[in-house]
Amino acid sequence: MISINNLDFHFGSRTLYEDANLHIKPKDKIGLIGLNGTGKSTLLRVLVGEYKPDAGTIQMSRETTLGFLNQDLLSYQTEDSILLVAMQAFEEALNLQKKIDAILHEFETDYRDELVDKLAKLQEQFEALDGYNIQNKAEEILEGLGFSTEELQRPLKTFSGGWRMRVMLAKILLQKPSLLLLDEPTNHLDLPSIKWLENYLENYEGSVIIVSHDREFLDKTTNTIVEVAQQKLNVYAGNYSFYLEEKELRNEIQKGAFENQQSQIRQAERFIERFKAKASKAKQAQSRAKMLDKLERIEDVASDAPKVNFKFQFNVEPGRHILRLEHMSKSYDQKIIFRDTNVNIERGDKIALIGANGKGKSTLLRIIAGDEQINGKRQLGHNVIMSFYAQHQLESLNVDNEILQELVEAGSKRNEMELRTVLGSFLFTGDAVFKKIKVLSGGEKSRVALAKTLISEANFLLLDEPTNHLDMQSVNILIQALEQYEGTFVVISHDRYFVENVANKIWYIEDYQLKEYPGTYHEYEYWQEQREKSGRKAESASTKSVENKQNATKPTTSTNSGNQANLQQDLKKLNNQLKEVENQISSLEQQQKELERQLADPKIYGNPSQLQEVTQQFEALKKQLDQKNNGWEEILQAIDELENQVKNI
Repeated sequence: MISINNLDFHFGSRTLYEDANLHIKPKDKIGLIGLNGTGKSTLLRVLVGEYKPDAGTIQMSRETTLGFLNQDLLSYQTEDSILLVAMQAFEEALNLQKKIDAILHEFETDYRDELVDKLAKLQEQFEALDGYNIQNKAEEILEGLGFSTEELQRPLKTFSGGWRMRVMLAKILLQKPSLLLLDEPTNHLDLPSIKWLENYLENYEGSVIIVSHDREFLDKTTNTIVEVAQQKLNVYAGNYSFYLEEKELRNEIQKGAFENQQSQIRQAERFIERFKAKASKAKQAQSRAKMLDKLERIEDVASDAPKVNFKFQFNVEPGRHILRLEHMSKSYDQKIIFRDTNVNIERGDKIALIGANGKGKSTLLRIIAGDEQINGKRQLGHNVIMSFYAQHQLESLNVDNEILQELVEAGSKRNEMELRTVLGSFLFTGDAVFKKIKVLSGGEKSRVALAKTLISEANFLLLDEPTNHLDMQSVNILIQALEQYEGTFVVISHDRYFVENVANKIWYIEDYQLKEYPGTYHEYEYWQEQREKSGRKAESASTKSVENKQNATKPTTSTNSGNQANLQQDLKKLNNQLKEVENQISSLEQQQKELERQLADPKIYGNPSQLQEVTQQFEALKKQLDQKNNGWEEILQAIDELENQVKNI
């Protein structure tokens, strides 16, 4: 489908790709990974033609279509409703609809036969594109991504950047390109929407390339991992978990080869040094020196998993009870967030607050921090020192400060060596600590703000989406830091791997109440699945009698009657059902003929609203007739089975 051959690409003097190769086949689900700055997003832009390679070729079949979700789409705004924006994916069908509407408008004054023929052809093309269902498809995708039915008619510009990005994702998914290019698609999604997208991509018929720092998402959506490393595209034929195992094996092999080569090089260098001055051995020494010059050196394995090697210190030990909220209620105008709920945080709790956006997670963190007014009682524990990290903390960084200076001014009382050690753990090494805050990327600013939060002497941390804008390496650093942290924290995150590794309690909001599961995320997820299954079984049991009544109109067979009389009685019932369905089909066919007659009448085309109404009636009737015909076939099959049973008695 797409072949990348000997790709070279440079940004100024920096080489991103050198002689890189990749073949993308139909139905490939590729996770594109690598450290920040290695060129993952750049490769996607090269594929869509935004950037031109310096050397090499990209071969693409003519029928290949591309859909590219990137962070630039955040800036797109319009007065159109989000439903209309998503429906722009059906460009051909919408253009046909405009032409059909224009002809219907002409019919108000013009009834020429050629217009009737033209309309019929356009409507046939429109139906072939499934034009009558494009709105339903758009609604389904948008609601799957977390929008309520009421929000579908709201203008796009009234939504925040994250929600606008969901609309653009919906539009790209509706286009169904043969290759989807998704750059950090989970950045602006909550957990239910991430799970929905996972299911969607699992069944997607085309190919997909995903850049993501969410390793669990990659595990569930990819069948190939491509790692950008050392200017090459390294392919691993499995999901992210397979990649980790396979890379460890490859690293062991490379490490062994590197050490063997280094041993050979040292022996050769000793030989050269020893015999270069001896006439009898000088020729051999020169020969070995030339061999070393020509030798293709094996690279040592570079560690991409830095360790957190600093200790958290807080001089004040808090009491057992960190915070309590009693009979707490919170609402904004008519919107209820919490109703008479209780919260209790104990010393040593590592709590993850999860769930859909809009449920009140960030509001709860602000309530705990004392930044929101509530009805009820809020009681902070003895000697509790709190620190709050949220995305707006990035704005509080002094952009004119250097990174090291920013940490010095945080007032942690650590010396420069200790602060440099902290920054080294957050991937700021050497002279990088003297970079100005204003030149940092979003991810780098997040790391600085997190470092500031973690070096404070707070014994109680509130962390709102700390993994946003962090790559996998940075997420692993944060996990290590929180594992070593001896205080208490509450964290909001949609990164399931992160939550699984840092939390010992799970909070979720349900029916305006804060509820707690005492365990890890995977234990909570299993418990929730069992809970939902039990709920479905209970619902099924409660509706069983209703279903039995409904089934009375469907074909039934008696396999356990044990005698001919009962079988004959069942057969009689089925024959009566068959006659009833045949009468219904006959009636529907008469109605269909009447609607066909109306659609064939040129006068109807002079009244667009009546034409639309009759067309919709015809489509609905057609579906109803199909259902009845299917039912008739089922009953007939059941009669055949019963008649065979009667014969065998």
